Amino acid sequence: MSTIKNMEEFARLSGISRPTVSKYFNDPSSVRSSTRERIEQALEVFDYRPNIYAVNQNRSLTKNVGIVVPYLADPFFAEIARIIERRSIEAGFSPILYSSHGEQKIENEIMEGLTALKPAGVFFAPLGRLSDRRAIERFCRDVPTVLFDSNIEGMGEAFVGSDNYSFVQLTVEYLGRTGSSPCFFEMSKPVNPNANKRRNAYIAIMEAEGLEPHVVSVEGEGWGFEEIGRQGAHTVLDSQSLPTDTVLFSNDRLAIGFLAGCYERGLRVGRGEGCALRVASHDDHPFSRFTCPALTTAAHQYDLVADKCMETLFSMIESGRRFSARDDTLIPAKLILRASA
Repeated sequence: MSTIKNMEEFARLSGISRPTVSKYFNDPSSVRSSTRERIEQALEVFDYRPNIYAVNQNRSLTKNVGIVVPYLADPFFAEIARIIERRSIEAGFSPILYSSHGEQKIENEIMEGLTALKPAGVFFAPLGRLSDRRAIERFCRDVPTVLFDSNIEGMGEAFVGSDNYSFVQLTVEYLGRTGSSPCFFEMSKPVNPNANKRRNAYIAIMEAEGLEPHVVSVEGEGWGFEEIGRQGAHTVLDSQSLPTDTVLFSNDRLAIGFLAGCYERGLRVGRGEGCALRVASHDDHPFSRFTCPALTTAAHQYDLVADKCMETLFSMIESGRRFSARDDTLIPAKLILRASA
C-alpha cells in the first residue's frame, strides 16, 4: 500500500480533481455516488487520511471566497474569473465576484468589504501601478490571498501569472524567422504592469539577437484598448512612422483596434499577396480567433493559471495556515498561429 502525504497527491494518483476530493472530505453526500465510490476505492489502495483537525477547522470558517479583477468587461479577466468561479463552486465554496472598474477607490472599498466579510480566501488581480500598495499590504495580512495576473512584489501568500518573457520570445522569434522583425506597439500610459514587462522583454530579446528594437507608443490611457489601437493605427499610418511592416502588440485588445483601423483604410493584413502588414500580439483574447484576419498571438493557458490559483489557496484553507515563504508561479505561453501573421 502506497503512503501519500497530502490531498493534492491523493487527487493526482486517484485521477479525481482536487476540488471534488476536497468536497468529498467536507461532505461525502455532496458528490455523485459514482464519484464517491471511486474516491472510496482509491482510499483502500492509498494509505491516506485527511487531517481531520484541519477539516473540522474549515467547517467553522465561512465558505465564501472572493474573486477580484480590475475590469470585468475585459474578456480575459472574465474568462479567468469564470474558471475560478466554477472550480470554487465544485469545491463547495460560494464565490463572490468583484470588479474594481480600473479605479483605486473602488479597489480599496472592495478590500474593506471583503475584510469585514471574513472570507476563507481571496483570488485577487490588482490594478497594478494604480493600486494603493499600503491598502493591499493590510488586506493580504488579514485575509489569505493569492494574487494573479498582476504581481505586486511581496504581497499575498502567492502569485500565479503568465511568463511575459516567454510570451514575447515566442512571437519575436517566430515573426523574425518568417519575415521582417517586428516593432512593438504600446499605449503611452499602460495601466497593466504586464505591458511594461512585455516591452522590456521585447527590447532585451531584440538586442540579444543583434537587432535594433523599435517601440511605437501611441497616446492613450485607461481600459478602452480597442479604440486606442484603432486611433493609433490612423496616427502611425498617416505619419508613416512604422519602422517595419511587422507589428507586435503588447496585448490583443490593442491589436484588435489596430486591425479595425487597417480595415477602415483598406489595408490588407496577413502574409498573402497584396498584404501591407503582418500583425501579432499577446494574450489569446477570447475574440482573437474571430477577428478579420484571425489574430496570431501568444496565448495564456487559462486553465493552468486558474487551477494553480485554486490549488494554492485551497491548500492554505485546508491546512489552516499561511505559507512560510511567498510562492510565485509563472505559466509559459503557447504560440497560436493565425492568418494575421
